[in-house]
Amino acid sequence: MEVGRQRKPETVIGPFGEAISLDDLPKNAMTRWVIRRKAEVVAAVNGGLLSLEEACDRYNLSLEEFLSWQELIYESGLPGLRVSQLSKHRSETRAKQEQPDETGSRQPKDPFPDLH
Repeated sequence: MEVGRQRKPETVIGPFGEAISLDDLPKNAMTRWVIRRKAEVVAAVNGGLLSLEEACDRYNLSLEEFLSWQELIYESGLPGLRVSQLSKHRSETRAKQEQPDETGSRQPKDPFPDLH
């Protein structure tokens, strides 16, 4: 018996208010990500059903891709996960990162300054 380790929940509340389990999550070989599937994976990680590392490994996602889904849900709700919204968000983020600093040079800004 492991001491001090929390047990994962068997179900979490999904993006539409329903209980979801590991069996309800998208299959590992996902080739087409729709809003609902992205939202289910984010809900699973947020609820502790999957760890971030497990989700990225299971679905072959980069950390940046998963975090962008999480951020878009937080900022815009489920409609933010539309591909057209992702493209818009990426363009806006790049534009903010490439703004000239006080010296006039265009150096990319650190997207996660608090993590250092």
